[in-house]
Amino acid sequence: MSDRGQTAAAAIRPQVQGLRATHLSAIVNSATNLISGLFEWFGNLGIFLWQVVRAAVTPPFEWRELIKQLDEVGSKSLPLVALAGSAIGIVISLEARYSLGRFGAKSMFPATLVYSVIQVMGPIITGLVVSGRVGAGIGAELASMKVTEQIDAIEASAINPYRLLAATRILACILMLPLLTLAADACGLFTGWFAQAIVEPLSFHKFIESGFRGATFSAFLPPTFKTAVYGFIIGLIACFQGMRTRGGAEGVGRAATNSVVLASLFLILADVVLVKFILVVFP
Repeated sequence: MSDRGQTAAAAIRPQVQGLRATHLSAIVNSATNLISGLFEWFGNLGIFLWQVVRAAVTPPFEWRELIKQLDEVGSKSLPLVALAGSAIGIVISLEARYSLGRFGAKSMFPATLVYSVIQVMGPIITGLVVSGRVGAGIGAELASMKVTEQIDAIEASAINPYRLLAATRILACILMLPLLTLAADACGLFTGWFAQAIVEPLSFHKFIESGFRGATFSAFLPPTFKTAVYGFIIGLIACFQGMRTRGGAEGVGRAATNSVVLASLFLILADVVLVKFILVVFP
């Protein structure tokens, strides 16, 4: 290399090193801000949960609002949950009939459908459906009340907004999720049997008898009641995102979106932990 080329390379090298150092510093700063923001979010969530629990156990109790939220979460979610459960039952029925037929195990169809719907698909599908409908609704409703200062007006009226708005919605989600799961399971079993009966005649009584033969309460109650944890997650995340929103109409939309996304994500993570817990506690 000529002297001129060596001189040019020597002049460029410090600039390249400076760009690399700047880029590395930007990456480190972004990672640091992300981690600190994550810890801050969980910290605020913990504080919010403590405020809700403290308000929920302190009288007076908002029974009228709780009944209203039970209707909002339960009755108005039932058609969508029943439709989702029915679709899952048909899909599992078609897949199970094909797979079991390949191995000559068609007699295992009732038990396969029952266990697949009640233990696996019913709870998680119900949780995700309710997360999409109820989570978005609660997040958008509370966010709208926040940006229009209705929550501040409630607090100025000597009413605890954590008791009136958050605790009632979280408790309604906890109480309604297991009941909605039972409805989804029932619809899934019926449509699964119906899809099978169209192809091969099978009485519903025989289907239920074969499917639940040898089953115990410990096999079906834990997967159903674990959805109460799903309800707690959905209600907590939606209320938290709604009551801390900022930024007008844009903030309302962001709160509704974040409520659904975060609730669904934490619900799936909780399902992994709860499945392992159930397998250990109820072998």
